[in-house]
Amino acid sequence: MTDPAAAAPQPPQAHPHGPRPHVHSHDGGIPHIHSHPHGRVPAGDLSGPAPDLHLQGVLLPGDEPVDLWISGGRFVEGPLPEAETVARGGWILPGLVDAHCHVGLDAHGAVDHETSRRQALTDRDAGTLLIRDAGSPADTHWIDDREDLPRIIRAGRHIARPRRYIRNFAEEIDPEDLVAAVERQVAAGDGWVKLVGDWIDRTTGDLAPLWPQQVAAEAIARAHQLGARVTAHCFAEQSVIDLVESGIDGIEHGTGITDEIVELMAESQVALVPTMVNLETFPAIAAAGEAKFPTYAAHMRDLHARRFETIGRAKEAGVPIYAGTDAGGSLPHGLIGQEIQLLARVGGPEWALGAASWRGRAWLEVPGVEPGASADVVAYDTDPRRDPDAVRHPRLVVLRGRAYPGDRDA
Repeated sequence: MTDPAAAAPQPPQAHPHGPRPHVHSHDGGIPHIHSHPHGRVPAGDLSGPAPDLHLQGVLLPGDEPVDLWISGGRFVEGPLPEAETVARGGWILPGLVDAHCHVGLDAHGAVDHETSRRQALTDRDAGTLLIRDAGSPADTHWIDDREDLPRIIRAGRHIARPRRYIRNFAEEIDPEDLVAAVERQVAAGDGWVKLVGDWIDRTTGDLAPLWPQQVAAEAIARAHQLGARVTAHCFAEQSVIDLVESGIDGIEHGTGITDEIVELMAESQVALVPTMVNLETFPAIAAAGEAKFPTYAAHMRDLHARRFETIGRAKEAGVPIYAGTDAGGSLPHGLIGQEIQLLARVGGPEWALGAASWRGRAWLEVPGVEPGASADVVAYDTDPRRDPDAVRHPRLVVLRGRAYPGDRDA
């Protein structure tokens, strides 16, 4: 996070070719790496068609070893006699999902293509092969043509009010223009829209909602008419109440979820992406704002102190919860392993892995490991359900049927 009081209006950036459809991708002990003549995984040679590959290991969430066969970048029925075995004897996960990430963004706003590429590569090497980009001022649709970079499902650009969010991040508009802004960001994204639900109000010195509830309800309804889902940044209590009652599809962060609204979230299956890595920064954010806004600082510390209780209560109520790091802005990329470890404190390792893998992919309607789907998996030396640190150290990443060495130091 940067200074919550800093903001300046910026023009929206829509994709030049108009609306993009929501992604429904059907392209869609380990791994001791062997068979390659130099004893290492080839770094995803893109010069020709994807090779035939074979992986053997325990495919989570199951417990039995399986053989996975890949041809032309997709899972196929095997065996394939000429396939190269790149993994044997370990544990395999459907490609990890970072459901709250910002490729194309840093603390100052939009970044250039090369910086965006490095961000995406860092995520890929940590095992993140599917990203829901929860707002970016940069147009990253060019990444869709890169075979070596993760798939991205975009929410267009954040929508906020003037001087009520981080400078250079959002399309900043007044409430009467919210519906029109939603229409623009639906056209710029891939089936999602991201609202800033609350931020510091300097007149009251505390977090407060940005949108009158009726205005938010109209904007959410318009997004639904256009076939898009809506999510919102919400730290505090009232914004969650207003937006869930208005029919929103998702809540980001969600530290202010109360007993008053958690049952409705569960009943309506409003998704929660708590960004646990981001929540760890709340004490520093509070300290930075304390001199000018002591009420806000105290509020942020309180939200942080009860974060595990709040997210745990949502899980127990049946709210669907997914993993997201909030990478971009002030947080680095490649943190999905840390996010899973923190989520495991809420619901255990296997539940946390599902939030970042098979359940996350199902929620975003992108296939996992099945015939015809894009061959996107991550392999580990040890079982990440039993070795909490293993998830931060993938041995092998396979994206669109091409093998890459994982980030052993993630």
